Amino acid sequence: MIVSLRGKLIEAGVLRVVIESSGVGYEVNVPVTTAERLPKLGAEVFLLIHHVFREDGQALYGFAVAEEREFFKLLVEKVSGVGPKMALNILSRLALPILRDAIIRGDVALLSQCPGIGKKTAERLVMELKDKVGLEGPGAAPAAAATIVAAQPTPATDAVAALIALGFKGPDADKGVRAALAKLGAGATADQLVKAALGR
Repeated sequence: MIVSLRGKLIEAGVLRVVIESSGVGYEVNVPVTTAERLPKLGAEVFLLIHHVFREDGQALYGFAVAEEREFFKLLVEKVSGVGPKMALNILSRLALPILRDAIIRGDVALLSQCPGIGKKTAERLVMELKDKVGLEGPGAAPAAAATIVAAQPTPATDAVAALIALGFKGPDADKGVRAALAKLGAGATADQLVKAALGR
């Protein structure tokens, strides 16, 4: 069972990378949020891995932070009808704080905007994960509790909400705020993030 991988980044795509470690190249599927954090080709990279075994083969899914890996595991292990590919699409469309907040609030409309997620699947996400994305609640997964905490308002989530109120679609608002965060840094206020996302 592979749980982490360190090596040289030799190929990088939007949802797929190849890491060479000890002379072996490993193909790893990654969400966009991890792809955005990758170094340049040839540089050393470290990813946390979720190793999936199936009758027809096996696959590696890599994440830059533990919280994303734990949330991915929750999606594929706890939500019926959600496989690794769909879970990767969900994490690629919405940043983790936005996903947690949407699940806790029961925002089916926002979750439905993820690729391959219809209304019924979005409703299952809310129903099956609402009490598992916080430290408390019946059925909370012990492994997830250490890393997945209840969504709290942050400048980023406030900025996304403000952009949605201005008419942006959820995924577009999230993408704009993530780009603004990368530019301004973690100390940016919600107002600064909104202005940066709007190009002001």
